[in-house]
Amino acid sequence: MIEFEPDRFRWEQIADILRQRISDGTYRPKHLLSEVQLMQEFGVARGTLRKAMQRLRDEKLIYTIPNLGSFVGQPAEPKVPGDKPSSDQP
Repeated sequence: MIEFEPDRFRWEQIADILRQRISDGTYRPKHLLSEVQLMQEFGVARGTLRKAMQRLRDEKLIYTIPNLGSFVGQPAEPKVPGDKPSSDQP
């Protein structure tokens, strides 16, 4: 269990940790984020963890499939300034 900063919401701190794990490759695309395991690791209630997961969903870092769970999404390709969207039409 981690020691939380007292001046920040726990769900924000958990979102930061999970975001870092996604960013550094600890959690690869399609990795299942187990609520039960994460609740035990962080020592928080399901509602607290779900707020963190919602933040990551809002940021498009994870996606949730009903009755299956939440998974790490594919990394977005960096945009090149002045790059035009690709078109399948000639």
